[in-house]
Amino acid sequence: MPMYVYQVIETDGSDGEVFEIMQRMSEDPLTVHPENGKPVKRILSAPNTMRKFGPANMSDSNLSRLGFTKYQKAGDGHYEKKAGSGPDVISG
Repeated sequence: MPMYVYQVIETDGSDGEVFEIMQRMSEDPLTVHPENGKPVKRILSAPNTMRKFGPANMSDSNLSRLGFTKYQKAGDGHYEKKAGSGPDVISG
């Protein structure tokens, strides 16, 4: 289930407390705070993908296994392949 971020709308129209809540994608967005009943709005936030695709999972062998090609800058606008099945060298 995804984590959604909401912000309380205070009575004077200013922004209030920001909180996160886990909801099913099929659920309607909240309109009131679940604990205090104040009106809320859902705010956009970047998804957290680091758990699945963090540095520990970005090894050359994992990238190759998952079908990705990794290049590393070799100098003078050239990049050398470090993992995957793409061309050995590309130039930028």
